[in-house]
Amino acid sequence: MTTERLTDRKRAAIVRAAVAEFRASGFEATSMDKVAATAEVSKRTLYNHFVSKEALFAEILAQLWERSVAMLDLAYRPGLPLHEQLSALLLQKVAMVSGEDFIDLARVLITATIHSPQRAQDMLARLAQKESALLTWVRAAQKDGRLKPADPLQIVQQMESLVKGSAFWPQVTMGQPRLGNQAQKQLATDTAELVLSRYAA
Repeated sequence: MTTERLTDRKRAAIVRAAVAEFRASGFEATSMDKVAATAEVSKRTLYNHFVSKEALFAEILAQLWERSVAMLDLAYRPGLPLHEQLSALLLQKVAMVSGEDFIDLARVLITATIHSPQRAQDMLARLAQKESALLTWVRAAQKDGRLKPADPLQIVQQMESLVKGSAFWPQVTMGQPRLGNQAQKQLATDTAELVLSRYAA
């Protein structure tokens, strides 16, 4: 039991060190040697946990995704108004994509995409296999007859575009400040209203 906990602690230390190095130096400039030194583990220990820098970065993205999915935990509720439900879910989405860790790692991923599009596509493909809370909500609302039977993926993509167009891409690519709490709420409310004006049954 003690050994397992020590192993888990070392793995967590490696991931924390890698996040710091990727954020500070980018993907290409980060070496496994530097990660091992920052995590205060041997290279052998590092490679026992992660066979490559790509595997380590993929693990960080997967953990970021898991945390974001855990945040988006509002299930569809048949008895509540659609706008109330969707606004609350979208507000969680806005807060998540505008988080400091999310934005910093997105910048790293974009840089990795420039240097190696195939590698980044492989990482994104793994993440895309997991269904998002928004997609689950849309499908449930459609099944309940409260949203039109349009392509649920298209509906989610449109919502993602509206959210990220204000709360993510300007911050990632142009260094604009994160939206404040009131602006986040307004974006979530406006997005829900726009989407429901098109798709509410």
